[in-house]
Amino acid sequence: MIPINEELLVNAIEKVSKNVVNIASVRMVTDELLRIFPIEGVGSGIAIDNQGHILTNYHVVDHARRLKVTLYDGRAFNAKVIGTDKLTDLAVLKIEHDSNNSSSNTSNNSDNKAIDSIPSAELGDSDNLKVGQIVIAVGNPFGLTGGPTVTTGIISSLNRNIEFEDGVLELVQTDAAINPGNSGGPLVNINGEVIAINTAKIPYAHGIGFAVPVNTAKTILQQLIENGKVNRPWLGITTIKINSRIARYYRLPTNEGALVVKVEEYSPASDSGIRPGDIIEEIDEKRIEEITELSSRIKHKNVNEQTLLSVNRYGRRFTISVTLENQP
Repeated sequence: MIPINEELLVNAIEKVSKNVVNIASVRMVTDELLRIFPIEGVGSGIAIDNQGHILTNYHVVDHARRLKVTLYDGRAFNAKVIGTDKLTDLAVLKIEHDSNNSSSNTSNNSDNKAIDSIPSAELGDSDNLKVGQIVIAVGNPFGLTGGPTVTTGIISSLNRNIEFEDGVLELVQTDAAINPGNSGGPLVNINGEVIAINTAKIPYAHGIGFAVPVNTAKTILQQLIENGKVNRPWLGITTIKINSRIARYYRLPTNEGALVVKVEEYSPASDSGIRPGDIIEEIDEKRIEEITELSSRIKHKNVNEQTLLSVNRYGRRFTISVTLENQP
């Protein structure tokens, strides 16, 4: 067993506990007899500033008709969704003034002060994570005072590419237990810094937990707050990694690069003349050695930015300039 400095562990939990909130949701569902009735759900979230913004999972608030956020000290507020991103399973809520209070200026000023007093979490750097590093999963599934629920473990793996219906998400894997009520809460390091956002979205994850790297959240937080959604550069192709076996079977002119198997209609790739069967060998003059490199480099570009693709079409090599568009 890895020795854990108890004092560091306690200090980290005390540091982050005031940043973790409970999120209670109400969804309206229809049964087989077309009867409509409410379903309650619970999750966790992280206070990220003193303006009342809460970071959580998309699936925690998806289709919620009502949301209530309970703070570490038992104070409860109504909240509304201001931005969601299904691909990364992230969402941002904003705490509202307590609708049960009087609408007087005195009451509104009191609510504003209460929201301003919510301590915000310290966001760390997930690019510096190491396998074997001690981490703490924190949640507030019941909205009770007296502190959050806590589990500890290590980082089991990094850069786990998990495929969902909306795309591939790169996650941190941990053996710290993450139950559904802790979904949306922080995964923190021994210094109490948030390094990932826990997600219980994966149904087959028995005995292991997954979390969205905090640097992924950082890149989209401002867009979610300002626009309510994320604008992503889009190329519009589906590719597979070429290896020597595939190259021999299909008699390809090379055994390296990304083989285009599908081109979306009316996409930037289609408009630029890319076809199924093309092999993309380079992007912006950098060789493609792994299948994830193409999508990763596109992801870090901007909408309306141009990118250069070196294409091998049946042995003929040429360069295509593609203007990336916003992902539909």
